[in-house]
Amino acid sequence: MKLSALAHLLDGQVHGDGDLDFERPAHPDHAGAGDLAVAMQPELVERLAGSAARVGLVATGAQVPDGVLDAWVSVGRPRYALHHLTTAFAQAPSLAPGLHPTAVVDPSAEIGEDVALGAFVVVGAGARLGRGCRIQSHVSIGAGARLGADCLLYPGVRIGERVVVGDRAILHANVCLGADGFSFVTPEPGTVESAKASGKVAGENQALVRIHSLGAVVVGDDVEIGANTCIDRGTLADTRIGAGTKIDNLVMIGHNVEVGRSCLLCGQVGIAGSAVIGNGVVLAGGVGVADHARIGDFAVIGARSGVSGHVPPKSVWLGYPAVPKEQMVETYMLTRRLKTLFKDVAELKKRGRACPSPT
Repeated sequence: MKLSALAHLLDGQVHGDGDLDFERPAHPDHAGAGDLAVAMQPELVERLAGSAARVGLVATGAQVPDGVLDAWVSVGRPRYALHHLTTAFAQAPSLAPGLHPTAVVDPSAEIGEDVALGAFVVVGAGARLGRGCRIQSHVSIGAGARLGADCLLYPGVRIGERVVVGDRAILHANVCLGADGFSFVTPEPGTVESAKASGKVAGENQALVRIHSLGAVVVGDDVEIGANTCIDRGTLADTRIGAGTKIDNLVMIGHNVEVGRSCLLCGQVGIAGSAVIGNGVVLAGGVGVADHARIGDFAVIGARSGVSGHVPPKSVWLGYPAVPKEQMVETYMLTRRLKTLFKDVAELKKRGRACPSPT
């Protein structure tokens, strides 16, 4: 790609000869003479001096030392530019067109045009796969499930019966959609019910019986789900994931949960049953959301926080249990002052003991 074409792609500005070209983008420390050194962070600009690359990509306003590069492109929004750059150079997963001889497709299933099925894929009765779907090896798609157009499923994905996945969804390795929800009850009030009611354990769990999940999972368009993530089907209604939401690896979403559109759920997030997550919500790594909790639109929850109640829209919450950011920062600052406070109290007690008794 020529630098002039790169500038057009990224809405950037060329500095130097726009006819110079490169083979691929690379980190400055690993870039060769024919590569584009991507140095859109200040600390990486400093490392261009040791790079073999002769062309680069930097943020607008970056001061590139003289003689370090022959030419470069500057962009105003680096991470968004990185989206376009990596998209242009990304390689699609290799998968032969058509149906692999080992694929097992029920005669009643509907397979759209230009669908590719890899080795040992199983498609159940009445399932429907939209045009252009690419299904890699060892994927199972349950009876009555529906996949929209241009979906990409990586090896080992499990799609349960009646699960619905929208257009252009990407499901990474070993995603499981549509397992039964984790919902059990005791014939008589047991430990959980008594603990919730009184804070004490009064009953005993003599037996645990399943509440079956009669609903399904519905995933919207343009959703991406990371490896080893599990989303359980609903009890009576469907568990729902809104369009454009991106879910990281190792996320657990329980039965009846509703996740809005364009959310970001980072690694190891756990959402318990019947929680409602609004549109545009960000749950950082390891966040836990209790059952029936509600998080308002565009709220941001910090890493390892525990949400148990209602979070207002467009707010930032931190901590365990999660509280508004300002309250959490105040608590942290006061906690750091405890050592000094204890020292002052000890000094006051010492002075008190030294004072003569009143007569």
